[in-house]
Amino acid sequence: MYNTNNLQQKIFFGIIGLLILGVIGMVVLRTGEGTSAGPGKYDTFAQCLTEKGAVFYGAFWCPHCQAQKKLFGSSAKLLPYVECSTADGQAQTQICIDKKISGYPTWEFADGTQLNGEIPLAQLAEKTACELPAE
Repeated sequence: MYNTNNLQQKIFFGIIGLLILGVIGMVVLRTGEGTSAGPGKYDTFAQCLTEKGAVFYGAFWCPHCQAQKKLFGSSAKLLPYVECSTADGQAQTQICIDKKISGYPTWEFADGTQLNGEIPLAQLAEKTACELPAE
């Protein structure tokens, strides 16, 4: 006598296993996106921002901060970034309280001025006299 219930269980668990492997594969592929061994297009620009005293204040949970970083591609790792959120996302770090950072993203410049929101790279270049790479 053949047990169809057992066959259905094997098929069900096989499909679940394949789905789990697919999700794991997608996570691994997406994690590797945008990473390269070579320099990023905006590496020099991001380093110049730091040298000119610009500081980017943001929060890990802020979608506008993520969009700002995305403009820099793989060079985002070189930004003069200060995390303003506590790990639980419920409070602000002391440095950001002291700097009176009230929204994210906020860029502060060597002359003490601030710009709020997602700032176009051309505006950051103008404000700091850092040269943007050619398109």
